[in-house]
Amino acid sequence: MMLGSIVRAAALSTTCAALVLLAGGAARADQAAGDACAASLTADGKAIYSAVMAAGDSGDLRTIVTDTTKSLAMSGQIDRGNARSNAQAAGQCLEQARS
Repeated sequence: MMLGSIVRAAALSTTCAALVLLAGGAARADQAAGDACAASLTADGKAIYSAVMAAGDSGDLRTIVTDTTKSLAMSGQIDRGNARSNAQAAGQCLEQARS
């Protein structure tokens, strides 16, 4: 009976490990699509995309992009006049990276 429990536990462990690896591979594939999209962004759009990706937050994307863009604009790291359009473009790439 104890051997059966050990075998079941080992099988469950192996299954969980495989699911984690598969999920990690899917996340990298999604990030690759987002990165490919971001390659066509302006320098400011790329800055927004990179800052959001570096934060690694999984909350509401719109809020994160808005807050990040405001922070970058207020600190002079991106142009304020084009911040909205760059944030929208970066947001589309970030959606791809998260899907």
